[in-house]
Amino acid sequence: QVQLVESGGGSVQAGTSLNLSCAVSGFGLDYYAIAWFRQAPGKEREAVSCVDGRNGIYYSDSVKGRFTTSRDPTKNTIYLQMKNLKPDDTGIYSCATREVFGRDWQRWNNAAYYYFWGQGTQVTVSS
Repeated sequence: QVQLVESGGGSVQAGTSLNLSCAVSGFGLDYYAIAWFRQAPGKEREAVSCVDGRNGIYYSDSVKGRFTTSRDPTKNTIYLQMKNLKPDDTGIYSCATREVFGRDWQRWNNAAYYYFWGQGTQVTVSS
């Protein structure tokens, strides 16, 4: 059974850092793409980053240079290290998964392509 569980959210001041984790079960990291999405109140869901198995890691322009996604296959966990947080980073952060994109990697930022989702963790950044 595929399961994703996010943790690490919280309330922080702008300019600080926060680390999120997505613990997965039911599949191996090498064969699946795992992405982070976020959604702020009243806004559409936005792609943040994606680890596409062992093929590559992708970031949205809004977080590039501030956020880092990494994977630990020994712990079946994906991490999102967020630095220099801004109030616009506020939202519910969720991880989602599907089989690796491979050649179709440009679809990574489209939520419709993901089959399984976690419950999400709240991140609030105050100015």
